Amino acid sequence: MLYRKNPKNGDELSILGFGCMRLPMKKDGTIDEERATNQVRYAINHGVNYVDTAWPYHMEQSEPFLGHALADGYRDKVKIATKLPSWMVKSREDMDLFLNSQLKKLNTDHIDYYLIHALVGALWDNIEKLNVADFLDVAKADGRIINAGFSFHGAGKDFNRIVDAYDWDFCQIQYNFLDGKNQAGTKGLEYAASKGLGVIIMEPLRGGALASHVPPAVKEIWDESLTKRTAAEWALRWVWNHPEVTVVLSGMNEEKHIEENLEVAAKAYPNSLTEDELRLVEKVEQKYRRLMKAGCTGCRYCMPCPEGVNIPSCFENYNNLYMSNNADEVKFFYALQLSGILSSGKTEFASQCVQCGKCLEKCPQHLEIPSILKSVVEELEGPDLDKRVAAAKQIFLQKEKVE
Repeated sequence: MLYRKNPKNGDELSILGFGCMRLPMKKDGTIDEERATNQVRYAINHGVNYVDTAWPYHMEQSEPFLGHALADGYRDKVKIATKLPSWMVKSREDMDLFLNSQLKKLNTDHIDYYLIHALVGALWDNIEKLNVADFLDVAKADGRIINAGFSFHGAGKDFNRIVDAYDWDFCQIQYNFLDGKNQAGTKGLEYAASKGLGVIIMEPLRGGALASHVPPAVKEIWDESLTKRTAAEWALRWVWNHPEVTVVLSGMNEEKHIEENLEVAAKAYPNSLTEDELRLVEKVEQKYRRLMKAGCTGCRYCMPCPEGVNIPSCFENYNNLYMSNNADEVKFFYALQLSGILSSGKTEFASQCVQCGKCLEKCPQHLEIPSILKSVVEELEGPDLDKRVAAAKQIFLQKEKVE
């Protein structure tokens, strides 16, 4: 494991952080705590010392899970990061109520890295008026939090002013080779670093989209390189290549992904990619932009939908339709996943959208969600949807009986 120093406080942090937003799940939709605990502890045993969670993750169960997972001495081996749910705060007193509750959930007396969650310009303006600076100052002074930061999902024009509004220790931004000009982007990364902040990176694989279901046209480009790497390694190394980056978070929920990420994190030095390799990544970026239809990262801030639409899954399948060469397979998996066969039994199709628009104000990517869902209906549902659902039920119900 390689480590990079947070310039603000000197902490030596593992360049790979464990993100607890996409933990392994059971069929009933709850966290598979035994498997997830083993994964978190395995990563820590192999050098990871930064673990990230938040109030809303896994329907508010991620923090309690992590409190249990870090028992038996593991708490002392890591820096815990969690976040104040800024959109839920209505008063200065609420801030203390949330923090104190999080300390109990995490079974700890302090949060090492505490963030104001999911800021956009207007949300920052509101929470600043509620005197969040005083809250942070007091919480740092009494030891409940050690370092204060914020995570950002807004427009680039608001990023610098938030950086300048408080004496932050660190910040967290979305960054990958498709988001160099989106949200904070490369300019924001460089600005935060110039102010001495540690910079934590989220969504380095865009919710896994850059590592799974790699389109054949993209794979052909990766294969042009004499140095053979997986798509995940290319994407991670591109982020780690930036010396301004302190930690890269990965929502690892498969053991093989943890192994791969740990291996890459042992050799991903800053400025280690060659000019030819950087040009190759740029070529891949251009190809993706021609293929992708929805810029969703799967963060799930738009959820729950009041009509039961699984918006991230709808968009994932929609993108897969244009990023693979097998439309029939994509349509089948759309029917399988959104019919509820493998989960709650409740349908979650794009056609359930009533265009209420409640998701629009929640989307960090500022996507026109209702409009895109209309396209999902047109291209992934159609008159054969019922037949695909029936076929999926036949296949998977028979499998369950055998097992």
